[in-house]
Amino acid sequence: MLKPLNNDTISQARNGTSKIVQFGEGNFLRAFVDWMVEKINKETDFNGSVQIVQPIEKGLVDVLEEQDGLYHVQLQGIKNGKPHSSVELITSVEGGLNPYEDYEDFLKLAENPELKFIISNTTEAGIAFDENDTDYETIPESFPAKLTAFLYRRFKHFGGDRNKAPIVLPCELIAQNGDKLKEYILRYAELWDTEDEFKEWVDTYMTFCNTLVDRIVPGFPSENIDEIQEEIGYKDQLVVNGEYFHLWVIEGPEWIQEKLPFQRAGLNVKFVDSLGPYRTRKVRILNGVHTSMVPVGYLAGDRTVKEAMDDKDVGEYLKKALFEEIIPSLDMPRAELEGFASDVLERFENPYIKHELSAIALNSVSKYKVRVLPSLLKYYEKREELPKRLVFALAALIRFYQGEWEGEKTPLNDSDDVISFIQDAWTLDGYGETADKVLGHAQFWDQDLTEIPGLTELMAQYLESIDEHGVSKSLKELF
Repeated sequence: MLKPLNNDTISQARNGTSKIVQFGEGNFLRAFVDWMVEKINKETDFNGSVQIVQPIEKGLVDVLEEQDGLYHVQLQGIKNGKPHSSVELITSVEGGLNPYEDYEDFLKLAENPELKFIISNTTEAGIAFDENDTDYETIPESFPAKLTAFLYRRFKHFGGDRNKAPIVLPCELIAQNGDKLKEYILRYAELWDTEDEFKEWVDTYMTFCNTLVDRIVPGFPSENIDEIQEEIGYKDQLVVNGEYFHLWVIEGPEWIQEKLPFQRAGLNVKFVDSLGPYRTRKVRILNGVHTSMVPVGYLAGDRTVKEAMDDKDVGEYLKKALFEEIIPSLDMPRAELEGFASDVLERFENPYIKHELSAIALNSVSKYKVRVLPSLLKYYEKREELPKRLVFALAALIRFYQGEWEGEKTPLNDSDDVISFIQDAWTLDGYGETADKVLGHAQFWDQDLTEIPGLTELMAQYLESIDEHGVSKSLKELF
């Protein structure tokens, strides 16, 4: 009989001061940041815990609270040429809170005198400014507005004490994520007409770091969860599966290393003056291939990253897109890029990681804009021709968002306005009009893509091919 997982059933002592507020309770942060905090608690004198805040109305905080913040991380992969697997209990999470259920309790977290860090991962779409968030009296919708309300409470509670200004480490995969978050917080402070002293406190005394994160985290291992639970002896509803590889690049002042002693615990965390080259390489190669893979692989019948890589047609298409279109668009030493790309493909083929394409599909339109579109645009700028495989990935994405494929619903996970816009485009007369409407929607792409010569026509051709022949046959005939 499996025991429930909570403070009463574990023998491991729990301690640590609440030093971190984390916006996001999803698989990635729990298998990356919270796992790292567990490590520095054990290996150094950090002695800190994490308070998680659910950034959207629906999430996993209720389950996290049932388990008193406890869960296990299972890591799998090849180590020293041999298969390896390990499971570790994570005790660094103090608990979870849903601000939609108790906004005041959320704001009271800001009154914690020991709070040092704020960490977030709310996807690429999360760091955005919503002009409808007009005040802080009721819970705002956007993450930056929630954080502004939180910081304003802290500023007022401590009388503007500069020593209570926290360090912010956003993990969203957008360029200059820390700078962007700071910009939006100051915009909300202006919109809400807060005191100038609060704006100065944010601008002068808070530290916003641009960061880059890297670890493949498939999430809950549903296929072998019974086996894992037998091994650990607990009914853990929040087990999270990931690979051993991990990298966190933090662009910020050197003194942060002493406050967050990741390196002393042997973790692959780099504090750098500029993370530009790291971010460009990772986002355009690893994340770019991931995002291209989702619609192409799914419409071809694949359901996991490994299946897509093993699929003869899809796997070959992805490799050629990577080496013949993405890498040529990057202004970095080719040998270095090809070495990184080969390592990425090896990680994608990890036989122990079952990464569902549906799990990667979250906010795919904004992901394409950040992860793939820059390669498409740069390739066109350099060669004055379109990178056909990256265009095909966008065509597959638009077809994926139509909502149905071969009699089944596609696993769309995006905002209602994004989904409804693309689905409305599918009601127009012909593939050309559908392509024109989606490509011309500057709110998606920050520009009108119909202005790129030949793109609308090529997109229409690919949409028609996907509908008439399917993805696999299209890949064979087109490439």
